[in-house]
Amino acid sequence: MSCVIAGGGPAGAMLALLLARAGVEVTLLEKHGDFLRDFRGDTIHPSTLQVLDELRLAEEFLKIPHRKAYGISMVTDRGEARLASLRGLPGKYDYIAFVPQWDFLNLITSAAARYPSFRLLMNAEAYDLIRDGQTVRGLRYRDESGEHEIRADLTVAADGRHSTLRERAGLVPEELGAPMDVVWFRLPRHPSDRDDSFLRISGGRMMVSINRQSYWQLAYAIPKGGFDELVRAGIDALREPVAELLPWLADRIGQIGSYDDVSVLTVALNRLHRWHRPGFLCIGDAAHAMSPVFGVGINLAVQDAVATANLLAGSLRSGAPIPESTLRLVQKRRMPPTRVTQAAQRVVQNLVIKRALSNRLDPSRMPRDLTRIPLLRRVARRFIGLGVRPEHVSVKEV
Repeated sequence: MSCVIAGGGPAGAMLALLLARAGVEVTLLEKHGDFLRDFRGDTIHPSTLQVLDELRLAEEFLKIPHRKAYGISMVTDRGEARLASLRGLPGKYDYIAFVPQWDFLNLITSAAARYPSFRLLMNAEAYDLIRDGQTVRGLRYRDESGEHEIRADLTVAADGRHSTLRERAGLVPEELGAPMDVVWFRLPRHPSDRDDSFLRISGGRMMVSINRQSYWQLAYAIPKGGFDELVRAGIDALREPVAELLPWLADRIGQIGSYDDVSVLTVALNRLHRWHRPGFLCIGDAAHAMSPVFGVGINLAVQDAVATANLLAGSLRSGAPIPESTLRLVQKRRMPPTRVTQAAQRVVQNLVIKRALSNRLDPSRMPRDLTRIPLLRRVARRFIGLGVRPEHVSVKEV
């Protein structure tokens, strides 16, 4: 076995596809029985659309029901404010595609399944590493039939921000801090509702509304660690501010019957100083948990996967040992965009989100259209659309 990957999110699934496409024997483990998780994001940015295009999957992807967003808008008590526009972005794609992440992952894993060297194990939870001295030689996992081992030349942890394998490898992320958590729930969408996804800010409250065709996926921001206090205040402490932020949802707000109908996403912003051990590599959220700011988590994960495949596929295919210095090249390439993106997220967290939640943000002092400022328009367009270092598929299909 050349490579085993724990975690069937964007990083793990994309890396598995790229390696299988390159003729590398790869097994992908997903601990659930499907990819249906509400917490998974929807935003597929132009950099990821370009990767799909390079893999000849863009046309298939665009057949999935989706919505295109050519910019980012915010709704305040004063009205609409334009924060960024992607129009004019270099390349074929100048929009963000909103697609439920489970559809995206089904597309990627189905494409990988076309290659004989790919194997997907569902309901398979990786819980430990196999070691030979200081070198990782594979992983242990459990499923409905018991406990098993997979030995591999390379073991990749793509098992998310609470990575079990990262912990087993003794790698501890540096916490950078986040001022908020998110209450996550859905309400029905009516044909007469507005059509786009947007940010709503008003009087110490903020919420992201995502149009998922038949329903709204809503993310109501609360101060960090504030969910227990919200629960103690009763369900109206959630219903009332949501109805005030979006009055046209007031007739549906009663469908949130109790806090059993919502989930809380604990927002984290962190990164590892070291992404690797001999025979072992962390990518995606296992290497760097991203804030929801800019909605770029999926795209950073995909870029990690592309860089990893580009750098390692040749050695994995040949069966040559992969020295830790080669694994370090992945971190060396992907750490700068991680640092820059997280720095930008921290600026927004501190200057906008923290102030908004403490009712110290005055939207009336904000420009109504940031896209009219030429330099800011160009920087925001490239940063949100393409990221700091967009990766391109260079590993060949065999």
